[in-house]
Amino acid sequence: MHLKQIEMLGFKSFPLKTTLKFSEGVTAIVGPNGCGKTNILDALRWVLGEQKPTLLRGGKMEEVIFNGTHQLKPLGMSEVTLRIINNHGVLPTEYHEVQITRRLFRSGESEYLMNKVPCRLKDISDLFADTGLGAHSYSVIQQHMIDAVISDKAEERRFLFEEAAGITKYKQRRKASMRKLEATENDFLRLKDVYAEVKTRVNSLYRQHKKAERYSKLSNQIRDWELHLGSSRIERLQREKRELRADFDSFTEQKLNSETTLDKAYACIETERQELLDVERNMTQLGNDIYSITEDAHGCERESSALNEKTTNALRLIEKNTEDIKALDNRAGVLKDQSSKTYERLDERQ
Repeated sequence: MHLKQIEMLGFKSFPLKTTLKFSEGVTAIVGPNGCGKTNILDALRWVLGEQKPTLLRGGKMEEVIFNGTHQLKPLGMSEVTLRIINNHGVLPTEYHEVQITRRLFRSGESEYLMNKVPCRLKDISDLFADTGLGAHSYSVIQQHMIDAVISDKAEERRFLFEEAAGITKYKQRRKASMRKLEATENDFLRLKDVYAEVKTRVNSLYRQHKKAERYSKLSNQIRDWELHLGSSRIERLQREKRELRADFDSFTEQKLNSETTLDKAYACIETERQELLDVERNMTQLGNDIYSITEDAHGCERESSALNEKTTNALRLIEKNTEDIKALDNRAGVLKDQSSKTYERLDERQ
């Protein structure tokens, strides 16, 4: 088994698709500082499932995506594809060539593909377990890992030795089994709680069932009594209906008799109304005659008043004329005396 090639697109300092092919034997990558040599090693660890951004020389996982330069825009996705030749059957798969792909988007979503088929990170980890190839295996050694190998602390060297001895897979399986056992125990405890809760509900449902039975029994009894009362009420209503029908027939007959009597009364009233109209016409005629006589009397009274007034005026005029005559007679006497005196004076003068 050996590494065939690695393809990088948008990973750190590789904005364009970059393919590195590895031939059999030793392949060395040389270049000045900052040209991206370590980024290739980071890409190899990242595609194999590395989850700690600090081991990739970053603060967060999104920093592995190309962030742009003055000439190039930032990318929204980072993708690394690793191709491995499985010529000796080291990998537990039937494929001669295995292709592993990992993608990361700026939204935080990530994808894993094995031979262009979506898969889980666990599937990739299980594939490379005890093969010496993995995110934390001895096939990918960085500077801090060299320090751990030559360190005096056995705990720091133990991981690499266990990986080389091929027991890491069993330890991972043991951890997975322990996690499953803990999950099973938690599920069992939860099952007890659920059982207790369900038992409580069952008891409650049993009590409700008994209440429902009593309710059904009482409901049937109530329905029977309601039917009995309903039938009794129907019989009573029918009896009352017959009595009311008889009363209605009697009242109908009385109504007919009353209508006959009423028609006769209406006929008499009509006759009396006609007679009353004749009387009213006669009274109207008499009223008109009385009005005419009254108007004539009023006219006579007015004429009498006028004549009386004229008579009074005439009497007053007669009295006045009489007084004038008397005054004239007196004046005539006076004048006569004066004339006599005058004549006497004339006679004397003559």
